Amino acid sequence: MSTFEPAHSYPARQAPAAGTLAGLDERLIHCRACPRLVEWREEAARTKRRAFADWDYWGRPVPGFGPPDAAVALVGLAPAAHGANRTGRMFTGDRSGDFLYAALYDLGLANQPTATHRDDGLELRGVRITSPVHCAPPANRPTPEERDTCRPWLARELRLLRPTLRSAVVLGAFGWQAVMPALAEAGWAVSRPRPVFAHGARITLPAADGGAPLTLFGCYHVSQQNTFTGRLTPAMLREVLAAAAEAAGLPVPGPGPS
Repeated sequence: MSTFEPAHSYPARQAPAAGTLAGLDERLIHCRACPRLVEWREEAARTKRRAFADWDYWGRPVPGFGPPDAAVALVGLAPAAHGANRTGRMFTGDRSGDFLYAALYDLGLANQPTATHRDDGLELRGVRITSPVHCAPPANRPTPEERDTCRPWLARELRLLRPTLRSAVVLGAFGWQAVMPALAEAGWAVSRPRPVFAHGARITLPAADGGAPLTLFGCYHVSQQNTFTGRLTPAMLREVLAAAAEAAGLPVPGPGPS
């Protein structure tokens, strides 16, 4: 970060300057724009959870994960303090990730059903996972200001994915609200009033410049609050992911067991 660049302006200045996803990720991991989030992610990395006392926590913003020519974007909420904030990769090292990657594997969109650390060999096929907030927030609740400060990263990521991106799955109402202005900045036309979140929602967004449209899907978040209570079952998640993959032109197998 430049000595003369205020921390809070870092995303707005740095994200649009990235010409590739790799370059975007490199800029993102140095972001310190939100003091509350910086303090929390670093405190979690220092104190650790007892089960992970021997881990060297990532403790930085967590970049997106997946190929640069992805046809499907999967948008979550934010890294978990002892999951992605520990491992440095989206949905890696916690039960939410276990639930998500098992479903992606069942559909042939991942090469293995588990995600434990950055070098575990996991590869995504045609899917890139990202979030509207890239630092772990206290109580998993970013503020609206933190969401808006982080938006340039998501908007630029979606813009860089535009040549191949054909569908997106948004996990939860927070991500749904956060992704709408980012999609508009990335070049898709978002109607007003904005579409309302619902599990199973499916909306087609035309490109503002006449390019390829984007099919947007809503899905309950893979948090334990939803998966442990049965509000979101493996079959429900697979159904949405399969529809998104099909809309994007990716091959998927037939339905499996619930």
